[in-house]
Amino acid sequence: MSSEPNEHRIGIGGIAVECSTFSPLPTTFEDFERLTGDAMIARYPFMPQWDFRGRSDIRWLPCLHARAIPGGEVNAQDYETLKGMLLERIAANVPMDGFYLDIHGAMKVSGRDDAEADLARAVRAIVGPDCLVVAGMDLHGNVSRSLVEQVDLFTAYRLAPHDDAEETRERACRLLVDCLDSGTRPIRAWVRIPVILPGERTSTLVDPGRSVYAELAERSAVPGVLDASLWVGYVWADEPRTSASVVVTGTDNDAVRDEAEAIARRYWDTRQHFDFGTPAGPADWCIEQALKLPNAPVVISDSGDNPTAGGAGDVPFLLERILSHSDFAGGSNRALFASIPDPRAVRDCFAAGEGADVALELGGKLDSVNGQPLRIRAVVVRLFAGDGVGGDIAVVRCGGVDIIVTTRRKPHHYLADFTQLGLLPEEYKVIAVKIGYLVPEIRDMSAHALLALTPGAVNQDIRSLPFERVTRPVYPLDEAFAEPDLRAVVIRR
Repeated sequence: MSSEPNEHRIGIGGIAVECSTFSPLPTTFEDFERLTGDAMIARYPFMPQWDFRGRSDIRWLPCLHARAIPGGEVNAQDYETLKGMLLERIAANVPMDGFYLDIHGAMKVSGRDDAEADLARAVRAIVGPDCLVVAGMDLHGNVSRSLVEQVDLFTAYRLAPHDDAEETRERACRLLVDCLDSGTRPIRAWVRIPVILPGERTSTLVDPGRSVYAELAERSAVPGVLDASLWVGYVWADEPRTSASVVVTGTDNDAVRDEAEAIARRYWDTRQHFDFGTPAGPADWCIEQALKLPNAPVVISDSGDNPTAGGAGDVPFLLERILSHSDFAGGSNRALFASIPDPRAVRDCFAAGEGADVALELGGKLDSVNGQPLRIRAVVVRLFAGDGVGGDIAVVRCGGVDIIVTTRRKPHHYLADFTQLGLLPEEYKVIAVKIGYLVPEIRDMSAHALLALTPGAVNQDIRSLPFERVTRPVYPLDEAFAEPDLRAVVIRR
């Protein structure tokens, strides 16, 4: 298949987004950052100028990678457009010996179940049955048997927060090259585990998640095994495939089956021990606790409206509760709210100018199901034009609360997100962020962390959500049911 003796031709591409079916905010074509050709190197820095580990016998063929901030379902026509763009670029580069399918695993397309399996089938139809296809995925993907039947080799993140995202992409590429070098056709063992838990309750920073995931590296080193991966799944997708799952890839039928079943059993037996990794409670409880805690800042996660998990990000519930507290309303304590997307409010702030007094109706426009606009009077304290993610940004002050208002949805994950606006985290008693568990830079800058159980499209109270299509029974929607069948399905091409 290769154009030159011993040369491996390997394509790279995919479509990646995490979609909450409980979000009223659709994900559209414009929401996707689309990288093609050499622009894709930014996602794969371990391959400078497409030179993987000094190998001169590999020809990487970057096709297209499209990625969006998590949100609601992807518009069907927009998905077809993106898929068509990817397939066109793949077709222009065949033949291929291998293909790295760079996906998340929890994309929901309107009117279609199991979007990743559909995408994998379409890629397979072009690259052919002999091409080795590998998938490197987020551990919050929902992995179906249909997907496993189309992909030869899997690996997934082993850390949550995802400090190992780049490492996982590199591992996927290494495994693919190793298989091509040795002529290996991998075997996969897949197990569905009837458990759906939020990522905030399955963090690998604390046990049992830490211990369960620490075992995967050891299981990947078992003779006959190439990779052992465990997905906790994505709970806010009301689809039949939604669940935890295991895929063990290798060369020995018994080894991959036995390891997959052992991992599934370990996760199932541990299911009732998973809990939030930080103190969690209602919004008002978190605010009261924050004021009692020594040192600052205390970071409060607005977990139900977390845009990095699929929330719209503009539910102003937690902001309203902070502003309702006398300590913050009167200015005796300072708080920072990061952030709320509202292009109309930003335009009004820019029109008024810094120092101006403005009347705003914040939020409740992208997700009017879980929140209504919050009316405030505030002073414009900072204007910042042209942020690469958030667009134009305004910082307004209401009492002792500074509120970051963005044109587009923007997670605030890095210290620079604050300092570019002239905001110093250490000057605030409370920093409220639209996030679940804390990513490293926010975790490092916090004196204490609390998780507010707030309304939104990614509400942590999953029993309260209107599930209709998930495969039942499933824990914890169902507590008492017969012992599940955790036998592995072994798949080979």
